[in-house]
Amino acid sequence: MRIAVIGAGAIGCLIAAYLKAKDEDVTLVGHDKSVRAIKNHGIAVSGVRGNTLVHMGIADVLNYIPDLAIITTKTQDINSALQNNSCLLQNSILLTTQNGVQADGLVAQYVPAQNVISSIVMFGATSLEPGKVVHNFEGSWVLGGYSDPRPSEALLAASLILDKVFPTRVSENIRGMKYLKIFVNANNCLPAIIGKSMQDVFSDIAISRISVAIWKEAFRVVDKAGIKLVSLPDFPLENLTKLAAMSSELSAQVFSERMKNLSKEPLYGSILQSIMRGKLSEIDYINGEFVQLAQANQMPAPLNKILVEMVHEVEKNNRFFSKEELMHRTKEFI
Repeated sequence: MRIAVIGAGAIGCLIAAYLKAKDEDVTLVGHDKSVRAIKNHGIAVSGVRGNTLVHMGIADVLNYIPDLAIITTKTQDINSALQNNSCLLQNSILLTTQNGVQADGLVAQYVPAQNVISSIVMFGATSLEPGKVVHNFEGSWVLGGYSDPRPSEALLAASLILDKVFPTRVSENIRGMKYLKIFVNANNCLPAIIGKSMQDVFSDIAISRISVAIWKEAFRVVDKAGIKLVSLPDFPLENLTKLAAMSSELSAQVFSERMKNLSKEPLYGSILQSIMRGKLSEIDYINGEFVQLAQANQMPAPLNKILVEMVHEVEKNNRFFSKEELMHRTKEFI
């Protein structure tokens, strides 16, 4: 199977490097800086599986017809990525990896919907320099059909390949899992607002109380929208429901302990990584998804709305907020 990984950020580089190390026929597609760095120096992977250096082909535009194309750009970059490459992808299987629930529909505007496979990555990676990636923690890779929930032959073939690098699961209800994954990612906005690692930020119990408030507000929104959340292989739904049912102080303490020990290396989250690399973040597809759902169902989601606005202020002004500023803006919700 000829594989193209479109997007040379943390997840794209990690997937491509691991597939190449398993002798798969894989090429990476990325921006100019990534192309130059990886052509000259390869992909340096460190973290939970140790250190490795992988040399592989990379280009700024796809130049062959792949059997499988794994789209690892941020959601907001899908259009530009596929505009440049869609002519070669009409008969390929396209697998999305983005946070949120909008990516599959965006990809289906460029290729036949039946060729789109939805996925959720539960492993974590950080990349602040082109061609250098830290594999922060392990996790499974969940795959599911986009236009048809039943596992197709192409989906099963892709899962067998990808299982060589991460434990792969096939789901017939990936939509419910994707909404639960938004909850998992929803607290990434707080490190992005403060400009510190997740370990640093969530060592603070007061900030961890904001995290619990984000979830409680989001639970009300998805319940009103009639969305059924489905447990992830590495993250049962009860992990959230139990925390949300506790007192704010106790749930904040439990959450803080979990987050402090998530990775030995500094973990920044996808939103802050984008900002640190001078790019727009995916905040509109994470906390912003709760805000949009609330608006569609004529209900408020004021905390998530404020946090989305604060991330956009960081992106616009190139200045992080202090903890005191964050607490002041969110004090009525905690």
